[in-house]
Amino acid sequence: MYTIEVMTKNSHKKADQYNDPTHNYLKYWEGRDYEHASEEMAITKLLKGKHFRHAADIGGGYGRLCVFLEEYADKVTLAEPSQQQLDIAKDFLKDHQEVERKLTQADALDFKDGELDLITMIRVMHHIPDPTVEFKELSRVLAEDGYIILEVANYAHGRNRLKHIVRGKRLPEEPVDIRSEEHKKEGEIAFVNHNPKTVIKQLSHAGLKVEKVLSVSNLRSPTIKKIVPQAVMLSVERLMQPTLARTYFGPSVFFLIKKA
Repeated sequence: MYTIEVMTKNSHKKADQYNDPTHNYLKYWEGRDYEHASEEMAITKLLKGKHFRHAADIGGGYGRLCVFLEEYADKVTLAEPSQQQLDIAKDFLKDHQEVERKLTQADALDFKDGELDLITMIRVMHHIPDPTVEFKELSRVLAEDGYIILEVANYAHGRNRLKHIVRGKRLPEEPVDIRSEEHKKEGEIAFVNHNPKTVIKQLSHAGLKVEKVLSVSNLRSPTIKKIVPQAVMLSVERLMQPTLARTYFGPSVFFLIKKA
């Protein structure tokens, strides 16, 4: 979880909207077991056979993925711009005191050059309309032999692509603001969906290249979740993630990234 839109006087983007007590990110994940399991499945596929010295989950909220990441790294840091989320993480991770909690944001990361050999940034890009600065920071703190797993809120998913074909329109290359008009106010959390092809170009400009792609949460639908048992959904999801990656079918796209 991460938010940016407004520049503060020290030139960093405003990233602390989740300090608002009305934003209950822990509650948000209630009833989203399929999505959570799909994301862990994608990370497992991308990191198979790999182990790291120091992993950081950037914009990781209350630490939802940190315990899982301990399977892949000797040290895990939750890097989060919201003090409220870090306070929640203190309780959520009470049985995992070894996970470091750090107040920092993606456009000004409090890590040394090359300090991290695994970076995850999940459910963050939908709050970042222009990730240019963030990608440069990720490249700076990433070790030469390190990896990034980046999740992108995907505007080019199957349903949207079909809508644009029917209307005879091309998919936009720029991020699409999906907020309602009432929430398009200064200081409000940005919610955008990205074109994955544009994101790949932006990563390239930061000296980063995509090595693998997965299509994730392909069956994200309230109706399907009511009808189909979760175990069956996840079995199908396992097959769909690599198969549909080339078409960017799902609402989330996971990139495995290295330095170019």
